[in-house]
Amino acid sequence: MVPFLRIGPSPNRVTHEGYQQWRRTRGAFIPAPRLTLDQYRAMSPRKRGLHDLHRAATHVNLRMQETPMSAQVTALMRARLQNNALKQTPGTRDGLMINGGGYQGKTETACETAAEFEDFWRDLHHQLNPNAIPDTRDLFLPVAYCQTPVKATPKGLCEAILDFYGAPHAKTLRGLIRNVRESLHAHCTTALLLDDITRLKMHREDDQDTLDLIRDLMSLNVTLVLIGVNIPGSGLLREGRHDPRTGQTVLSPVRRGRSHNDEAATQTERRFDMINLDPFHYDTPNGIAAWVNHLACIEDQLRLFHAAPGMLTDGTMPEYLFRRTEGIVGLLKRLIEDGCTKAMETGQENLTIDLLEEIPINLGNVPGRDPGSGEVPVLKDEGKGTPPKRRRRGRNTVFDDRGGRPAADA
Repeated sequence: MVPFLRIGPSPNRVTHEGYQQWRRTRGAFIPAPRLTLDQYRAMSPRKRGLHDLHRAATHVNLRMQETPMSAQVTALMRARLQNNALKQTPGTRDGLMINGGGYQGKTETACETAAEFEDFWRDLHHQLNPNAIPDTRDLFLPVAYCQTPVKATPKGLCEAILDFYGAPHAKTLRGLIRNVRESLHAHCTTALLLDDITRLKMHREDDQDTLDLIRDLMSLNVTLVLIGVNIPGSGLLREGRHDPRTGQTVLSPVRRGRSHNDEAATQTERRFDMINLDPFHYDTPNGIAAWVNHLACIEDQLRLFHAAPGMLTDGTMPEYLFRRTEGIVGLLKRLIEDGCTKAMETGQENLTIDLLEEIPINLGNVPGRDPGSGEVPVLKDEGKGTPPKRRRRGRNTVFDDRGGRPAADA
């Protein structure tokens, strides 16, 4: 048995079994030991192969790092979950919206914060469900996570929530909503994370009904955390302006008389705080320092034999990596992973600009992401190396003399 290899598929967080497996095992991966090249060469061929496999696993399982931007999200979300969980009066619980571009770590930041809260909350209750019915084995699930269906309907959203619990589906929408209420209460759920919320297209009637259902869920003593790309531009809220001091979005006043849904919109806006999870910036000394520090933490996790100190932080490498990834942490992680794989395959055992130039960041076919909702970022500089060859326009041959029958045959 190889301890650093997973047996079976990765945990699927949209079910309570998968989410709990992920929560319990997150951070359990042990990276490859640091060996010198002489120590590596002294190994048997089989042990070298296993060590190379362990190094590859280390490079694709880089630990999640806190950034100045994610720290703001974590602090606000942690406070919101705890405060709402401590409230004893019935009524609507204020929610949270986490906004940002694709691959910026919104889901991982939210799930990690929710998992830390669940660890704390379970410990307070000695791992037991306070609402458990005597002589039953009701599961204690303080946090539930589900993804918004690509074509959202109230029925589809209810089914996604019920699938997390493994609960049965009623045949009618009224029955589905009742099942959702019962599941949230029976499992003592205090936080419900709805990912990819901007898959709701507010010009569709079904999507507007789904948003009404989300508003209804706010009254179930559950903290709703909505995660999405470009929430201000999605129609879920009115257009707002970004406050750089708090990292949150300040919403403009309602313009009366423009929409029959103005009051419903204010109900959502007043019950949710929205905070942005932005990419790194490279236009201020503090921004550059934060980016370089992030690269240094990644460099410390790599296991390449010829990696010298400052491999990712010296010279023009920080600026190059920022240009390639535009400061998006998910794209940086992907580029580093692919670069380490190529460095090991070629025997170079080092990351250089020349090596990384050979690695494209192709996001054209990403399973589980909806490009139409902005979940796949578009990189301006990617794919501009060699300009495509222009096809020459064919010559008009309508009037060409193709030659008739020979005169002798006429």
